Amino acid sequence: MAETAPAAVTQSFLTIEVGDERFTLPATQVAEVIRPPVVTRVPLGPSSLVGVANLRGVVMPVVSLHSLFGRGERPIANARVVVVDQGTPIGLVIDRVASFGSAGASDDNGAPARLIDLDALLSRDFGNAGRRVQPQRVPEMTEPKPGTTASRDEVALVCFAVAGQDFALPLGSVQEIVTLPPSVAAVPQAEVVMLGIMPLREHLLPLVSLRGILGLRAGGHEDAKSRVVVARMGNALVGLVTNGMKEILRVRSGEIEPVPAILTRGAAEAKIQGIYRLEEGRRLVAVLSTDNLFRDQDLTEYVASQKEKTREMSSPDSSSDDEEQFIVFQLEGEEYGLPIASVDEVVRVPETLSRLPKAPVFIEGVMNLRGRVVPVIDQRRRFNLEGRGERRRERIIVVTIDKMQAGFVVDSVSEVLKIPGRQLRPTPDLAADGSQIIDRIANIDTEERMILLLNPRELLDKAEKDLLAAMGDGHLARPAP
Repeated sequence: MAETAPAAVTQSFLTIEVGDERFTLPATQVAEVIRPPVVTRVPLGPSSLVGVANLRGVVMPVVSLHSLFGRGERPIANARVVVVDQGTPIGLVIDRVASFGSAGASDDNGAPARLIDLDALLSRDFGNAGRRVQPQRVPEMTEPKPGTTASRDEVALVCFAVAGQDFALPLGSVQEIVTLPPSVAAVPQAEVVMLGIMPLREHLLPLVSLRGILGLRAGGHEDAKSRVVVARMGNALVGLVTNGMKEILRVRSGEIEPVPAILTRGAAEAKIQGIYRLEEGRRLVAVLSTDNLFRDQDLTEYVASQKEKTREMSSPDSSSDDEEQFIVFQLEGEEYGLPIASVDEVVRVPETLSRLPKAPVFIEGVMNLRGRVVPVIDQRRRFNLEGRGERRRERIIVVTIDKMQAGFVVDSVSEVLKIPGRQLRPTPDLAADGSQIIDRIANIDTEERMILLLNPRELLDKAEKDLLAAMGDGHLARPAP
């Protein structure tokens, strides 16, 4: 037990209550006492870890003293959080503060309050808190993907919905994909396709209706699923308002078919550069041409005028070198991110998966991804989360790890987000075993968001890697192509 009998000292102490017992902490260790902050849960962390919170720009682990003392869990809604300084702030969830002053307070049974040896107490679940190796960026993939030709013959497509139809842009022309804000500043006397401007970090982004550009049926964009595809138009950036992000695909360039000539006449000329077939032709994705999407003179002038107002933002070359792009996805209401450089594709969950006999419970099965056998891992089970997401919104994020390819089922994929380095925080030590599946944390103060950034190399532990290696060697049954 990391508790000792109180000693007669002259310094001040904070006396706290945890259940029906009282404990003391030296006042020198206490930075402040706050109400419970908004907490982001951390998967696979110790049972005592409630999650992480934003404390004035600093990522703070929040730990339950009830759990550390082996007294089970308590809801934190009516609790208090004592912030202690361990080199970095740590929040201790308690029931209430009893007093502040000299030691010697007693609990309801007359027993003296016990002094907490905080270092010893935290070391049970968190090891040497504060020892942290600075994570490295995931390098860009330069080698071919398994089972494909050289990567230069592939093109990555970002797919999204517009008026019930599927469209795509090359990933290289997409800066990021963000949520449409609740309110947009309208521009007086603008054309119907010009929706206005929105703030994007420290800058302003001109917004254009992709539905209007493509001449599709009229309709509103104010939908919870609406997304803004931030695309490059020459040296400027423009926000294309869509009805929602769908997938990221890597396809052979030869698989994109030319557009039938009858469809490339008039106003639609050259806006669509090709058609990609999915699901044996049941779905068609129209690949848009970024060079010719904005051929309308008025629209070009409008975007150019906004470019003058946001000169810093409009040039791709002006982006900070320390910005990184991430795929943002959801699991049980929490946001996670993976470096876009580590993601091969984002695809729908197929109607059926081939089961593997005697496979671990987190392996849902394997799928055939254009001739490649890809094991599919239920990330909810991997993170010990209850239930499952809404099947129609679930997606599989396909990642290559140590030359092995695997797909991770997530509840939904919402954004491609470019995050400045100043908003990326190192992860506090969250486990005694040194596992670092949470690589960093994106702490976005302006949006009150905290995104847990996963280390793709740590998504699979040794047992899982052995399983995938066995599949790669042909030791497990494979589905028919």
